[in-house]
Formats: sequence, structure tokens, C-alpha cells
Amino acid sequence: MDKSVFKKIKLFLFDQDGTLYLGNRLYPFTIEMLETIKAHGAKYMFVTNNSSKSVNDYIKKLAKLGITAEYDDFLTSSQATAFYLKKTYPGKVLYVSGTQSLKEELMREGFEITDDIEKTEVIVMGFDTELTFKKLEDVSKMLCTKDLPYIATNPDYVCPTEFGSVPDCGSVSDMLFNVSGKRPLFIGKPSALMAQLAMEKVGVKPEETAVIGDRIYTDVKSGLNAGALAVLVMSGETTYEILEASEDKPHLVLKDVSEITEALKS
Repeated sequence: MDKSVFKKIKLFLFDQDGTLYLGNRLYPFTIEMLETIKAHGAKYMFVTNNSSKSVNDYIKKLAKLGITAEYDDFLTSSQATAFYLKKTYPGKVLYVSGTQSLKEELMREGFEITDDIEKTEVIVMGFDTELTFKKLEDVSKMLCTKDLPYIATNPDYVCPTEFGSVPDCGSVSDMLFNVSGKRPLFIGKPSALMAQLAMEKVGVKPEETAVIGDRIYTDVKSGLNAGALAVLVMSGETTYEILEASEDKPHLVLKDVSEITEALKS
């Protein structure tokens, strides 16, 4: 597919880490690319599977990197998880193995959070940068002794950092599978839900939407599942060996998002 297709896109949905920046280092081409999209009359949103931070955390992080953003510019797996829980398990008491930011996001949506495994009605797993053995023990006990709904914000195995990677929600979920034989229902990418929520929010069609990220099994597959333009950038996790071996193929492969700038300006 030719990169001129970007000129028809009205909504660009960007993964963040590995796509716009890496850890705390902004890629030098990111700000120009975002400004070019605005100048073209299109809109962009930041869509992330990382549930360790709230939207306000991300606004502050991007501000430090030089990107001005507002609440409505984001769609996180925390928000998508809250949407799913409100629709499927309204009023239920949650045990959250996640950060305080994730808990606050869910409490903001009206959920009661508990540390009491006897009161727990739904188990929620997130990318937990505050993970303790007590949380692992609590969740293991509930999974092994109870039949509770078990939800996870995202299936990512690793989160990229400036030095490499750290274990993400998918890795911890695999560890708990080895204990209990149970896997969670994953809400974030590659599910189409987050992209569909963004399209509904902006009022655009799948063919007018591009999903851009550095992972095939989450970002690209989410775009494919949503019927949008699925774009892989090689500035993060994916190598060409991984791309070649993958059954899921993006519509476009870019070295990085600077190629979007080039396409819109050409």
C-alpha cells in the first residue's frame, strides 16, 4: 500500500512508548509529525495499553517531553477496562492488582476497590509497577479457590525502556496461569474495542482511521481487528525477523513516524 493513503486519514491513533518516544526520551521527529497532522486538518489521539499511569500522569509526562495534550487526546486500557466493567459488571467490588493510578481511574468511574479477597467480586489485573508478592498471593488464592470474573487491562508481555524491557501485564498473567490454569479476559489492544471507542468519540469511519504502533501482536492487530489502516513502525520492539515470522501483517511498515510527515507534506 502506498504511503499517500495517509492523506485520506482523519484520525491517527498512536501508541506511545516505542512509537513517539522511548522511556523518557522523545524521538526528534515526533513534534513535527503531530503538528503536520493538525495542519493537514486531521486529528490524533494517544492510545496506550499501559495501565500503570492515569491520563493525568500521561499529560504530565508528555508535557515534560514538550508535547501539549489534553484529557480528550487520550484513550487508555484503563479507560477501556472501566467502560467494559461498567457495562458488564456494574456495581461489583474489585480487587485490583495494579498501580494507584489504575485504582483511582476505576474509582473515578464509581467502582469500590478492596484488598479483602472475601469481599472481591471481580479480579482486575494491570501493568503493575507497584507489584508485591502479597498481590500475587491474593490473586493466586482467589483464582485457585473461587470462580470469579478475571479481567486484565492488556496482554503485552514487555514494556520497552531505555535499557531494554521490563515484564508487563501479559507476563504476570502467564505466571498466574502457571499457578491456576486460568487466563484473564484481556481488554486492551489487540482487541478492537479501544480503536472503536476512539472512532465513535471523534465520529469517523474505520477507513478514515489509522492505528500506528511498534508491536504487531497489539498495535497492528488492533488496527486489523478494527478494520482500520494498520501501521507498524520499526522504532520500538519489533524487529524485521519478528515481522517476517508474524502471521499478522500490517498494511504499511515505516522506519518511524517521520514517514507520516513526509507523506502528508509530499
